Amino acid sequence: MKKLEVSTFLLRIVLGISFFVHGLVKFQGGIGNTVGWFDSIGIPGFLAYFVGGVELIGGIALILGLGTRVVSALLTVIMVGAILKVKLAVGFLGTAEMVGYELDLAFLVIAVFLATNGSKLWAVDQALFNKEGKN
Repeated sequence: MKKLEVSTFLLRIVLGISFFVHGLVKFQGGIGNTVGWFDSIGIPGFLAYFVGGVELIGGIALILGLGTRVVSALLTVIMVGAILKVKLAVGFLGTAEMVGYELDLAFLVIAVFLATNGSKLWAVDQALFNKEGKN
């Protein structure tokens, strides 16, 4: 195994687990709460279902290595929105009331990397589509 493939696999797994948990929490806590919060900050509430769904289902897909580039591109858009709309105003480290955008930025960069490069090591995509030689 090549070091780059193993490193990319680890990024995919960690990003997948992280977003799965974020999505799960949105639905476990009642997606209506997230809908209301979205509305309160000027984002259409129905987008909470999209964001939560992409985080939950996309997280599972990343863990499995299924549609890594597409899921990562969607997560990139979500993270740009989160940083610009919510976190940028509180700064990199945040305030006593709210964390900053440092973790969001790390997730964004990982998502951009995976959207650009893919991740084929131990990926369901490889078994389903036999993409030898492609990422």
